[in-house]
Amino acid sequence: MSNDYFQFKQFTVWHQHCAMKVGTDGVLAGALTPIRNCQHILDVGTGSGLIALMLAQRSKEAQVTAIEIDDEAATQAAENFAASPWKDRISLIHGDFNTYVFPTQFDLIVSNPPYFTDSLKNPDQQRTMARHNDTLNYHQLFLKAHELLYPTGVCCIIIPAESENFVNGMAARHHFFPKAVTRIFTKPGKVCRRVFITYWHGDKNALYYPSEKKEQTLYLMDGNSQYTAEYRALTNDFYLKL
Repeated sequence: MSNDYFQFKQFTVWHQHCAMKVGTDGVLAGALTPIRNCQHILDVGTGSGLIALMLAQRSKEAQVTAIEIDDEAATQAAENFAASPWKDRISLIHGDFNTYVFPTQFDLIVSNPPYFTDSLKNPDQQRTMARHNDTLNYHQLFLKAHELLYPTGVCCIIIPAESENFVNGMAARHHFFPKAVTRIFTKPGKVCRRVFITYWHGDKNALYYPSEKKEQTLYLMDGNSQYTAEYRALTNDFYLKL
């Protein structure tokens, strides 16, 4: 049985009331998301609040807003934020991202979205909501992000590798295009597990970004099943040990 909490160097994430526990995907999203010059950040579907907390730690002064639709997860995220060193810079909205009227725009929108669209649904309703995109799908994410981002803003998501072409097609329908892509592998010889993508929206201000996207590869472990130096460096500010 997993612990009720996950201890990081500068904060603790309690997640016993959240359908989705602290995991590698969330840590990768929190560590890979570009935050340079970001003053207003939005974490969509925050769950336990992990990504929002990581971005607050990294950004030093940005205002981080997190939104969560699930009652228990929203309560737990709010408690995690209140207990953190950045409680004055993180706010929790308990509501539906699709319908909530935000009072401001954002430099950055990030999400570790639900993704098991076609899989057999879990009988646990809370876990189903977190794992399936019935309440938040890619179309809705990009549609709302187009409205909420400043012209120079970006939208970042971590997705299963097999969904990349579909998600890029959906993003393009809303004039979002990949600016940077990180392909994530468990270890050499394995298939790509996840893809972290940073999108910019071309119809708002295409002059800010080059037409060619930057691509990189990240291996979590080496051939000897030891964590790679790259992954250690990426997560060194967060994990107590790795």
